[in-house]
Amino acid sequence: MTIKAGDKIPSVTLMEMQDGKPAPVKTDDFFKGKRVVLFALPGAFTPTCSAKHVPGFVANHDALKGKGVDAIACLSVNDAFVMGAWGKGQGADGKVHMLADGNGEFTEAVGLVMDGTKFGMGKRSQRYSMIVEDGVVKALNVEEPGAFEVSSAEHALGQL
Repeated sequence: MTIKAGDKIPSVTLMEMQDGKPAPVKTDDFFKGKRVVLFALPGAFTPTCSAKHVPGFVANHDALKGKGVDAIACLSVNDAFVMGAWGKGQGADGKVHMLADGNGEFTEAVGLVMDGTKFGMGKRSQRYSMIVEDGVVKALNVEEPGAFEVSSAEHALGQL
């Protein structure tokens, strides 16, 4: 079942590069008492994700913060090393938390798995964004396959 507005974020441990090494990020702690814009995508270094999705959130960092967002996070079913390197290349350091859902636990728990096996990608995340306040989903925006509209930074800004 897919997560929806009003649901609590699942309690899992993600990973993020910190001080040059992978560090655990417990969702219970990350979302507690904060307003977070989380966006998820199928994979690091993929065309739409690299050309539009992450750059949009990096470029709109200040505008999102100005609307009361405490943290912006990008989630993908990749490992922390890949997410860290990709984030550096995208200029996300200090702006977007690059969260690795290496085993897909968060993605499965929110019911937003994309089966990319026919593309050699395995199980990945669908493209979506959500606004989370104190661990509760306030808005969820899931893209249609191949689309990039409702999960953009600009769309999130309009929801705040």
